[in-house]
Amino acid sequence: MTRVALIDDHESVRLGLEAACARGGTERVVFSGSSVPEYLRWCESHTALPADVVVLDLTLGDGTTVTENVRQLVGDGSHVIIHSVADRPAAVREALSAGAAGIVSKSSPIDDVTAAIRAVALGELLHNVEWASAIEGDIDFADAQLSARERDVLRLYAAGLPLKAVADRLGIAYSTAKENITRVRVKYVEVGRPAPTKVDLLRRAMEDGILMDSEAASGR
Repeated sequence: MTRVALIDDHESVRLGLEAACARGGTERVVFSGSSVPEYLRWCESHTALPADVVVLDLTLGDGTTVTENVRQLVGDGSHVIIHSVADRPAAVREALSAGAAGIVSKSSPIDDVTAAIRAVALGELLHNVEWASAIEGDIDFADAQLSARERDVLRLYAAGLPLKAVADRLGIAYSTAKENITRVRVKYVEVGRPAPTKVDLLRRAMEDGILMDSEAASGR
């Protein structure tokens, strides 16, 4: 059973999502509220584990920013799905850069939202029309200006190969492969898209089209 938190300042949206999760039978809504601080207080007061997946409105009415909201939730251990009208590409990009797993438009069928919850709970990233629209044409977001060698190392490493296997596959020294990954991380930091973990590197590789879903699944 996937534990879900719903954070949206429109109660009707939360009620609809809660009903859809109950109907599906594989998700249980453990929190429904209008702000991230409210959710964090609830977790603390109930000594509850963080939700597996948080469905978060892009813009809340409490003055918080999408970056601080997403980072707090991801830092707490949850996967985050942005549930929004998706008419603010810059804010969507900001959410994705902060660590959100993807976006689902509020105009999408509600079954698409529950399907997204199930996918993200399994550790998948959401690549859909809304995601593509958010990053299309944004040079800083789409291009960390990696060299051809850095892209090759990132593609294999993010696909799941150990760094030594990456070096062997490319015919380079282990130290060279390690140096390339270090430079990749530095370059992503420089464009505001840090990737401190291997999961973050997978996210960046998929965002930038360096690695496709099929490659990530097969570990090629």
